[in-house]
Amino acid sequence: MSGQERTTSQRAERSGSARRRWRPAVLVGAALVTVVVAGVATLGLGGPGEGGPAPARTGPAATATVTRQNLVKAVTLAGELGYGRAEPLASTATGTVTWLPEAGATIGRGGVLLRADEQPVVLFYGFLPMYRPLTVGTEGSDVRQFERNLAALDYQGFTVDEEFTASTAAAVTRWQRDLGLPESGTVDRDRVVYAPGRLRVAERLVRVGGSATGDVLSYTGNTRLVTVGVEPGRAGWARGGAKVTVTLPTGGTVAGEVTVVGAPAPASTGGGAAPVDPERPGTGAATVEVTIRVADQKALGGLSGAPVDVRYVEEERKNVLTVPVDALLALAEGGYGLEVVEAAGTRIVPVTAGMFADGRVEVTGEGLDEGMTVGVPS
Repeated sequence: MSGQERTTSQRAERSGSARRRWRPAVLVGAALVTVVVAGVATLGLGGPGEGGPAPARTGPAATATVTRQNLVKAVTLAGELGYGRAEPLASTATGTVTWLPEAGATIGRGGVLLRADEQPVVLFYGFLPMYRPLTVGTEGSDVRQFERNLAALDYQGFTVDEEFTASTAAAVTRWQRDLGLPESGTVDRDRVVYAPGRLRVAERLVRVGGSATGDVLSYTGNTRLVTVGVEPGRAGWARGGAKVTVTLPTGGTVAGEVTVVGAPAPASTGGGAAPVDPERPGTGAATVEVTIRVADQKALGGLSGAPVDVRYVEEERKNVLTVPVDALLALAEGGYGLEVVEAAGTRIVPVTAGMFADGRVEVTGEGLDEGMTVGVPS
């Protein structure tokens, strides 16, 4: 081999050796790039579509405060605002009805209830019926009842007692003159009808031109009240004087007081009772009628014959610790607990649950106090 050939061969070997040495270097560099990218992705510093890790949970999702308060469990029933149950009013007058008041009219003591053959039949207050004529010499409690009414109408000159005297007859004569009746001094049986007080005409029961003897109209009291039906087994709250709150259709509320609780009525077997509305207890086949007086009649506005809600307190716990019902935790060993949140962390306190009302619950437990913060699981 000549010297020139040896030189060319040596160059070729050096060039091939260099190429062999560079290849591993490129592979190592590629591996390093792969490691760096992976590290960046792990640290959350790069990589499209890669999100960071969820933060560690350090406490409850929400919290509430332990409060001390009165806890009230109330029940709402469906009721009706009106004038109460209408009662029939009977006349003993003979002849033909020539005038009757309109439905809705109010009649007070001494007012005319109807006219029979154009003669007035007058309302007096009392509970004894007018069962006989009254004349000089008549004695009895019905005389006292009549004289009391006559005196209330400002007729004077006699003593209110159980004896119908000549002085009473003189006052009766003046009363008859004012009514346009014959001035006999004797009170005919069919001239007076007694009712407990001022009344409101609910309905005419006869037409003008009909007979004046018998039930001529129905009436109610003149004061609006609330009635509510209650199942006999759930009427224990309804006692005279019990306080309730009445919610009107307008959204306003008024105070009410139970005055009358009816006797349980026999269950209906006719199948015609209205169905019970589960959203409004008190509807349907209730059999005990509870009457509620509303003292503030002005607050009722012009409402009558309107549905109302009657709310009464079934149970009350005063000055107790309460938390939201959702704060209660069911413990593995049984019972309930609360997650108490403090500066140093949280701890579970076992508690006893009492009354539930309005989304809160009465709780008692060792170390539990007003103002503590408790967790409310999400």
